[in-house]
Amino acid sequence: MANDVLLHACCAVCSAYPIEKLKELGYNPVLYFFNPNIFPSEEFTRRLEELKRYAQKKNIELIIENQNAEDWYNAVAGLENEPERGKRCTRCFEYRLLFTALKALKLDYKYFTTTLTVSPHKNSKVIFEIAKELAKKYELTFLDIDFKKEDGFLKTMKIAKEENFYRQQYCGCEFSMFN
Repeated sequence: MANDVLLHACCAVCSAYPIEKLKELGYNPVLYFFNPNIFPSEEFTRRLEELKRYAQKKNIELIIENQNAEDWYNAVAGLENEPERGKRCTRCFEYRLLFTALKALKLDYKYFTTTLTVSPHKNSKVIFEIAKELAKKYELTFLDIDFKKEDGFLKTMKIAKEENFYRQQYCGCEFSMFN
């Protein structure tokens, strides 16, 4: 339990390399699936099922949080027309990382982090700022690992190909489907 880290995971593709990296660093990753932003429901189910399959294969615990899309929509209300990497994405990061920090606190985990930083389409600096504020507020430690560094994105794509993962074509929310 001392080295357990709650790893917010959006999908199997983005989780593959971060799991390996955390293990290399001496942590025991516990996957946390909280992504009420994923649209439509078929996409949500597909991503979750793929993550379940991989977690089982790797013998990694997967915690699936109750998803409430309505609350997420309320959180990003007024930002629907923002471009990718804009204010809507920042609010989405805040929302999902808040739930991750609260779950870590509830489970008495000292550490949390996110797979979001493996994507070259996500601004790790913004993610780190949000997560560090939450860590400070809840007396946790956020592991600010930019998983895309050291060819992390290429490594996660290699694992995804080897595992024959389903690879989505957009971030997840309905507003990112066409951007």
